[in-house]
Amino acid sequence: MSIDRLAQQIEFVVELDKLKHILRQTVLMDASRRENSAEHSWHLALMATVLAEHTDEPVDVAHAVKMLLIHDIVEIDAGDTFCYDQLGVLDQADREQLAAERIFGLLPAGQAEELRALWHEFEARETAEARFAAAMDRIQPLLHNFHTKGGTWAQHGITHAQVLQRMAPVANSSARLAEYVQSMIDQAVVLGYIKPE
Repeated sequence: MSIDRLAQQIEFVVELDKLKHILRQTVLMDASRRENSAEHSWHLALMATVLAEHTDEPVDVAHAVKMLLIHDIVEIDAGDTFCYDQLGVLDQADREQLAAERIFGLLPAGQAEELRALWHEFEARETAEARFAAAMDRIQPLLHNFHTKGGTWAQHGITHAQVLQRMAPVANSSARLAEYVQSMIDQAVVLGYIKPE
């Protein structure tokens, strides 16, 4: 193994620290501060480890966890785009693609290709693992918003219909988790955490 290869890997590892400074709209469940993207990725990876038994199709949990750990690395350059920001999502794919090329490009060629492929797999949601990873990425903010009595839903006036649309991909991985999500959404409406329409 060459020193140049190790140097590239260390440069990538150092670059990853920047993800800790990317603040998301989501606040922690104790409402004390906004979550950062590194914390989000860690939380999703553990959720996947715990909740994999509820998928409708077999998943390689380790593969899904790898996707979840790298899926938001692009936010180092592209920033976190709030999922309900209709203007922000217009150029999100372009911003994130440029970020993926630069950040994964710090690694030696083989590793760069592997992580870039995992990122593309997550974005495409065509595999069981990607669908499951996407479900985790939808459920985690739902839990935060519910446990902060509306959190960003209340702050941005998000409606029941918007939340339903955002959570729809959960059903592509797990009917059981989709049922749970639906019950949380219904309860959130009753409690006034989400605008009815």
